[in-house]
Amino acid sequence: MNFETTSEIIIPTDPFEKIIGQEDVIRIARLVPKQRRHLLLVGPPGTGKSMIAQAIASLLPKPRFEIAILNNPEKPERPFVQCLKADEINKKSDKTEELGFKVSPKDVPIFVAERLGIMCRRCGSSSDYTLFTCPGCGADKSSRSGFFEDSQGLPTMQSERVVTRRRLPTGIEEELVYERRPDGTIVILNQNDLKKISELKKKSSKKIIVPLNRSTFIQASGASETELLGDVRHDPYGGHFQLGTPPYERVVPGAVHEAHEGVLFLDELSTLGAIQRYILTAMQDKNFPIVGRNPTSSGAMVRVDGVPCDFLLVGAVNTNDISTLLPALRSRIRGDGYEVLMNSYMDETEKNKSKFYQFVAQEIQKDQKIPHATKEAVAEFLFQAKLIAKSVDNAKGISLRLRNISGLIKLAGDFAISENSSLIEKKHVNEALKFSKSVEQQMSDKYSNWWDINKADYGASAHRPGPETG
Repeated sequence: MNFETTSEIIIPTDPFEKIIGQEDVIRIARLVPKQRRHLLLVGPPGTGKSMIAQAIASLLPKPRFEIAILNNPEKPERPFVQCLKADEINKKSDKTEELGFKVSPKDVPIFVAERLGIMCRRCGSSSDYTLFTCPGCGADKSSRSGFFEDSQGLPTMQSERVVTRRRLPTGIEEELVYERRPDGTIVILNQNDLKKISELKKKSSKKIIVPLNRSTFIQASGASETELLGDVRHDPYGGHFQLGTPPYERVVPGAVHEAHEGVLFLDELSTLGAIQRYILTAMQDKNFPIVGRNPTSSGAMVRVDGVPCDFLLVGAVNTNDISTLLPALRSRIRGDGYEVLMNSYMDETEKNKSKFYQFVAQEIQKDQKIPHATKEAVAEFLFQAKLIAKSVDNAKGISLRLRNISGLIKLAGDFAISENSSLIEKKHVNEALKFSKSVEQQMSDKYSNWWDINKADYGASAHRPGPETG
């Protein structure tokens, strides 16, 4: 080791170079954005599948189209789709751009800046809201800030509007709204501005569902069809022309639409079940209709055909679940993309050791809450990675199942903080090893057999069965 602490290790800026031990996979992954192919990553958890998907998205050009839903006066339940290029969008024609008081991002309250996606909650640095990771510390901005509501009141990882209040000298409270415009401009809207915007939107009969300025990386869990495929919100007034909300305003895009011209990352692809066939259709047709998916909702009558969804699918699946994938979907990926197997360990060479040291430094920098580590502590982390490779993969090398190692690094760092130590030392790693074991391992160390474990739950009433009970 030619360093004393991990603070001396240089961390690369290329997101692909931050992924260790997957050189062959990275070679293929670099072709995905260039050739516009799909990619299926097969491998155990913690080997860097999501990092590869984010790195692919970082190489894609900025989106060229904005997708909007237009009102259909003759048949409101069949709204139109409008796709405009950047040079076709006449921002001057939108009078809502003239409303509000522009403010500098530096003058925005911290909690507002976090919700608008312009400030990292972890390190506090400012960045463009279209970036899904903080360029300052590399943290995922959205995962730290949680879910918020967008301008339509729907859950989202970032918010376009944040509502605040202020008390006037007269003692009356006034509602203020911080709004992030598509170009990144931040404005403050008062109640009069909000009323004017509402009136202008009614006259424009247009709703932008996929803005021009957006992230090229969309990650979806596939927990429901509506998350992936979109929906039409329910209106208790049934779209009444005087009381209800027009159908086109109730259209909600799915992840396949939001990923248009970008990357749609589906982790644990096998858990989607029957939804896989819809993903296949969207990949083949490059457009997918948005319909109301609740048969008891007023949105069930609404259908928007031809909504673009030309995305690059990056799917991830564990090796044991590969057989649960829809054969047609897997065939589509292989026919128009790549299917690669992630490495679970790498050989113990000096080059690979250096990559592992880089990983430790990356995790410390990414966490931003723990100190750097000494070379003795890093050597202990390396030893544990070698033990995992031996016990899990029966291989002589360095494990690439790095999620457990990442947890060990954070736990050791927390122990160092508790002792007011400026560095993570070997003693902190050894202490962390005692508490980083799985519950099964802890029970095995504490109890001699299953019956003693059972007694720990149920007390003396739990007894070992005799010969007569087997």
